Amino acid sequence: MNLRVRVVHCGDRRWYADIDDADDPQPDDPFWYVDNCRSQPQALESACAELRLLAGRMVRGDEINRVLEVTGVPV
Repeated sequence: MNLRVRVVHCGDRRWYADIDDADDPQPDDPFWYVDNCRSQPQALESACAELRLLAGRMVRGDEINRVLEVTGVPV
């Protein structure tokens, strides 16, 4: 699996970030996301911190789930 971070500017002082499989053609169900960050650096720092946690779980052999699998609520 090739995880990637995506950061998107969604309007006035609102940034979104998610982590998904780079090979997934449908970016509608990421492994993690955060919304309403006040700056691009805040969104990127949050995503990178979570990416480190997800990578550690993968190295240990833990299963990582997509948001929809955990919450049942689409992003």
